[in-house]
Amino acid sequence: MKRTPVLLYGVACYAVFFATFLYAIAFLGNFLIGNPIDAVPTHGAGRAVAINIGLLAIFALQHSIMARPAFKRWWTQLVPAAGERSTYVLFSSLALILLFWQWQPIGAVIWQVDSPLGQGVLYAGYAAGWILLLVATFLINHFDLFGLRQSWLFFRGRPYTDIAFRTPGLYKVVRHPLYVGWLLTFWCTPTMTAAHLLFALMTTAYILIAIQLEERDLTRAFPEYESYRRKVPALIPFTKRRRTFDSSFHHPNHRAEINR
Repeated sequence: MKRTPVLLYGVACYAVFFATFLYAIAFLGNFLIGNPIDAVPTHGAGRAVAINIGLLAIFALQHSIMARPAFKRWWTQLVPAAGERSTYVLFSSLALILLFWQWQPIGAVIWQVDSPLGQGVLYAGYAAGWILLLVATFLINHFDLFGLRQSWLFFRGRPYTDIAFRTPGLYKVVRHPLYVGWLLTFWCTPTMTAAHLLFALMTTAYILIAIQLEERDLTRAFPEYESYRRKVPALIPFTKRRRTFDSSFHHPNHRAEINR
């Protein structure tokens, strides 16, 4: 492939991701759009649950399979290596778009927080989750994580180099701040319907499984990750006894974490 088409492809994939990211904020927060996660149900509960589980399974399978090193080795025999990450981001975005489009509300209210203070706290947690997501990506390398760095280096005719293993900021407190951000967006809501609860439970379970798969790959790629794993908690800060580790200790580029 020519350099300019690869760069344009990377930019287009990032644009699709960014639009999907903004829509996800509205979808999970019940803002501005006509069919948010807690909309009025249009089908029976059984059918809605079956459809929603299928949509979540599609996203989980796509996101996990395409993130595995063995799949990447096979996939880059078919697509240029410079476009592999952008393609992953595009497919993840398309899986989310399908979920947003076909999501079926169920309607039963599990909890409802009516006090202004309680709503304010939950909305603040929701906003904090999205902010945490963005901050965590920029701490490791936002543009590498979403494929733009790869396509830009290819456009410039420069070889790709892996991001250094590092533990900046939030990564000294928890190993997976991206996942912490996602969990806040899933659970911080003043109105929890049955559909929203199904989404939150399944995505939380997926995150817990994904951590095991991802850390297995990280330990193989970075032997020092095992020491880091023992010292820093995965999701809940300060749940392990903190020990000072070398300032040269680095955190890997957590590519597998993104849209999970």
